[in-house]
Amino acid sequence: MKNITVLIAEDHTIVRAGLLMLLKREQGIEVIGQAENGRDAVKLAAKLQPDVIVMDIAMPYLNGIEATRQILHARSDAKVIILSAHADDTYVQAIMALGAYGYLIKQIAAQVLPEAIRRVNQGKKCLSPIIAERRKQQRQRLHDHGDVHGNKAVFTLTSREVEVLQLIAEGRANKESAQELHISIKTVEKHRQSLMDKLNLHDTASLTRYAIATGIIENSVQATTL
Repeated sequence: MKNITVLIAEDHTIVRAGLLMLLKREQGIEVIGQAENGRDAVKLAAKLQPDVIVMDIAMPYLNGIEATRQILHARSDAKVIILSAHADDTYVQAIMALGAYGYLIKQIAAQVLPEAIRRVNQGKKCLSPIIAERRKQQRQRLHDHGDVHGNKAVFTLTSREVEVLQLIAEGRANKESAQELHISIKTVEKHRQSLMDKLNLHDTASLTRYAIATGIIENSVQATTL
């Protein structure tokens, strides 16, 4: 029987090594690639075509939410499992709305990740119990009241705008962002202005707070301008 091929995207070296060690012990699962940021995850997903992608959310250059969106845009049948320290509804709603197959809390990943990979490879959804219960409650509220409030404003932004927003929130100057994205400084400035117009925000600090609130970056990865 063919092994399930896995790509791990995780920026913390120790965590990534731990996941690799965990999965190496599992029969029928083969890790064929590792990425330490979201941009590399997108490139390796396209190059290696893994069966399952294990994706952290908060990563440099490109966060896991946007990386997942780009991967699924290029390959709609890709199966992504999110590993996150956060069980916040904003993160979960954003990632599941994109078409991810799983969302696991890192604290329990060692116990459930191998089985989650097997389930997701079979086309089944897999959520941490606390998340599954909350989503059940949300569906019930939707049925009862016809509305569930979630922060989906991030989906009004283009992929490029999300990339620029993350770099702004990480404290990158326009020149640095332009070099990172291989675009002109003028184009970065246009994206910055578009972000402010769409989000009705008027300075870098506000953009950074928005990036944190929507899970584009973690609270610990803040620009000094905040």
